[in-house]
Amino acid sequence: MAAGYLEILRARHAARLLAGTLVGRLPNATAAIALVLFVRAEGGTYGLAGALAAVYGVANAVGQPVLGRLVDLYGQPRVQLPAAVMSALAMTVFAFSGTAALPLACAAVAAAGLFTPPLEGGLRALWPSVLRREEQVHTAYAMDAVAQEVMFTVGPLLVTLCVSLWSERAALLVLNALGVLGALCVVLSPPSRAWRSAPREAHWLGALRSPGLLVLLGAFLFVGIALGSITVASVPYADEHGGDAVYGWLMAALGLGALIGGTVYGARAWSGPPERRLRVLVALLAVCYLPLTLMPGAVAMVLLSMVSGVFLAPCIACAFIIVDRHAPSGTVTEAFSWLVTTFTVGASVGTGLAGPVVQAGGALWGYAVPGAAGAVSLLVLLATGRVLAAPVRSGVVAASSENDPNRAAEPRFSSGDRA
Repeated sequence: MAAGYLEILRARHAARLLAGTLVGRLPNATAAIALVLFVRAEGGTYGLAGALAAVYGVANAVGQPVLGRLVDLYGQPRVQLPAAVMSALAMTVFAFSGTAALPLACAAVAAAGLFTPPLEGGLRALWPSVLRREEQVHTAYAMDAVAQEVMFTVGPLLVTLCVSLWSERAALLVLNALGVLGALCVVLSPPSRAWRSAPREAHWLGALRSPGLLVLLGAFLFVGIALGSITVASVPYADEHGGDAVYGWLMAALGLGALIGGTVYGARAWSGPPERRLRVLVALLAVCYLPLTLMPGAVAMVLLSMVSGVFLAPCIACAFIIVDRHAPSGTVTEAFSWLVTTFTVGASVGTGLAGPVVQAGGALWGYAVPGAAGAVSLLVLLATGRVLAAPVRSGVVAASSENDPNRAAEPRFSSGDRA
């Protein structure tokens, strides 16, 4: 199993790009917990902390596809690094101004979220130029999904470590400084500097003019809802079965399941259309959410939580392949950024939706939400099977294409005969 991953990491520039992207995304991965701890240290309420975290999340959701389109138009170094610096500077302003001047705090947090560089989408656009075989790219997508689970586990630990060693303000400053260093590591690499998006037809919708991409985003909105609702539904269950420690184990088990599933999924080559495989994976994801409604004892519930996460990373990795197949020419970074945004918005909607449901029916009803959301995601994929079955082809780009006057070929397998 490890041989395929080691082969990728041994490829020139691969380890650097993966590590740089993960480090560069630390500010985004830890923003919620870092903001909450800092606001509480400043004497603010949990309501204020939650509101600022929401401001950051909304701004980030807006900024990712916008910056992704700019990357497709102007290249990675000219967008990623300035965006990372501006995001870090905005968070620095917030760290030193605090919450005393609320309008300034909101503006600084919003700017930090808005200018978060789309490193995640940028990395997936780079994989085809770094890894020359299509099956290696598919394995890299799975490894990417697994690495995200590791980052979202390690990131909060880094926040608490910085707080214990220094302070909440230092945590904000250190993590955002690391984010700039990570972005710098990526954009100074030869693949990032050499990468150019394919010529693109001028169109205000950009990547969203692809029907297949719209279908995928609709399906993954509900996958995000499922994941977001579990985090809320687990709170009342944990309160009745041991408190915060149990809640921590439930969330850790969810991440561990995704890590295991993604690792196993990426260790083998899969045949057949990825669109058909995604339907199977989403069906399995929805089915694995259903046993959570049994709500057994804490140990058994931890195991069920781990099982419920097994197919999450494979679904995400398979979605990466489909995004590349359906993104219109010259919009691959923007398309990947839209997937990130949709998943983030879905998780936020799931969190907000599960709250009233839990209030009305307790943990049982709360755990019914992810299963229902997974089923709706599957229905979206089944109802639009013909749309997903017709990937976008390169076609002829208008003479007035927006970028790349040299008509460089975008290094993506879906644009050639190997699709």
